[in-house]
Amino acid sequence: MSTDQFKNKAEDLGGKAKEGLGDATDNDSLKDEGRADQTKAGVKEKLNDAKDKVADAANKILGDAGK
Repeated sequence: MSTDQFKNKAEDLGGKAKEGLGDATDNDSLKDEGRADQTKAGVKEKLNDAKDKVADAANKILGDAGK
C-alpha cells in the first residue's frame, strides 16, 4: 500500500468516525463533515488509480518502443 493509499484510507475512516459521532450526538454538521471527508478520500483514490493506469500504459508503450 502506497503512502497516498494509506492517507486516503485514513481520511475515509476518519470521515466514517465523524459521521458516526455526529449521528450519535445528533450533530448534523459533524455528520456532513464526515461524509465530505469520505467523498474527498474516494475522489483522491480514483485519481490515484487513474494516475497509476496512465503510468502503466506509458511504461508499456515506452517499453514496447525499445524492443
